[in-house]
Amino acid sequence: MRNRKRIWVPHLFHHVSNRGNRKEPIFRNVSDYLFFLDLLQRAHKLYSIEICAYCLMGNHYHLQLRSKHASLSAVMAFINKKYADHFNKKYNLTGHLFERKFFSKPAYDHRSNLNLSRYIHQNPVKADIVRHPEDYRWSSYSFFLTGEETPLPPYMNISPLLYHFPGTSLEQKQSYIEWARF
Repeated sequence: MRNRKRIWVPHLFHHVSNRGNRKEPIFRNVSDYLFFLDLLQRAHKLYSIEICAYCLMGNHYHLQLRSKHASLSAVMAFINKKYADHFNKKYNLTGHLFERKFFSKPAYDHRSNLNLSRYIHQNPVKADIVRHPEDYRWSSYSFFLTGEETPLPPYMNISPLLYHFPGTSLEQKQSYIEWARF
């Protein structure tokens, strides 16, 4: 297998994903999911990352991530190493948590960015875990739901997705929800 140079385009969002070794769970309980989300917050403070969409599944995760100042490799080395160390210590394990180095692919245009967010949010539906993306707790889909305005975590930046839709912020979110459901 030949090594390929990782593509990092600082002004673009990238689809970043990784899966548990042997497809085993990387999230065993609520505290694991919360720890991973806390790592995103810490990565934001250290590297100024932005995330448009995310979905944390049982044995893998998807991030729609932009890092303007630090390489994806640096950011993901921090997240994956810290998470693997935490997981192995918590469950008294050794060895690799992740199957391989993380996957990444830039979204080169606005349409690709939108389609990527839909793919990420539809992941638990396609896996037959829930019927609707809003029923899945561990994704960013809830930040798009209209109604009560929930403050976004500092690492979340959904405006690059919403700006494609006309109207007020609530109207944009409603349009995104309607678009992303199909």
